Amino acid sequence: MSLKIGVNGAGGRMGRRVVALTMQDADLDLTAALEHPGCPFLGQDAGELAGAGKANVAISSSLECPVDAIIDFSTPDGLDAVLQLCESRRIPLVVATTGITAQQRQAVQTAAQTTPIVMAPSMSMAVNLVMKLVAEAARVLRNNTDGVDVEIIERHHRYKEDAPSGTALQFGRIVAEQMGQEHHVHGREGRTGKRPLGEIGYHAVRTGDNVGEHTIVFGMLGETIDLTVRGHTRDSYALGALAAARYVVSRPAGLYSMADVLGLT
Repeated sequence: MSLKIGVNGAGGRMGRRVVALTMQDADLDLTAALEHPGCPFLGQDAGELAGAGKANVAISSSLECPVDAIIDFSTPDGLDAVLQLCESRRIPLVVATTGITAQQRQAVQTAAQTTPIVMAPSMSMAVNLVMKLVAEAARVLRNNTDGVDVEIIERHHRYKEDAPSGTALQFGRIVAEQMGQEHHVHGREGRTGKRPLGEIGYHAVRTGDNVGEHTIVFGMLGETIDLTVRGHTRDSYALGALAAARYVVSRPAGLYSMADVLGLT
């Protein structure tokens, strides 16, 4: 039996790719395409909007058809509505929206007490594998005699509204958990003085249609390690979200990560 998928944010760039890839997968069935009440795409066929042919699923602001899981690739405001929906109906949820607040993270954790939820700053398999590599590098380097300077450089398309990216911030959290940095600096300008060891620097670049690129720099005296991961198309994120949906439908209530989905824990 096909897995019934709902997509929240179906009119956005990522939502359209999730719609298209769902339609291409014989094991999946697109049954709902959701958007906010003021969306100009309401009533349009989700498949046609995604360039994938007719899906016979109209974009709607309310859930009218049964779903086994919902994938949220919307906005922080869009997350609030779909989280309430999934919590009230106990619908498994994949949270792929970035730029959410600490309060929203807490709301997701609360909802996960009764609803199975996967939440991650990136749905990409490559990104999540590099997160594991970064954790290992930070663990090995934390006692380096001369100290290690950690800088995180991220590059995304001109339309991205949050900076630094949620993925970059997660890389920073991973490093800090292993190495103990307490100060997080976003860009530098002017006479900043000598760089202290106990900080992580973040640098956000916005250019063209770049779908996502992150470099984590471990700078030491005499040598440097750069760990870089690049996305070439949005499909890497969409396919990861679909893998998360397959995973979460068979799980009990709880909050899961992409490391759980990919077996990296």
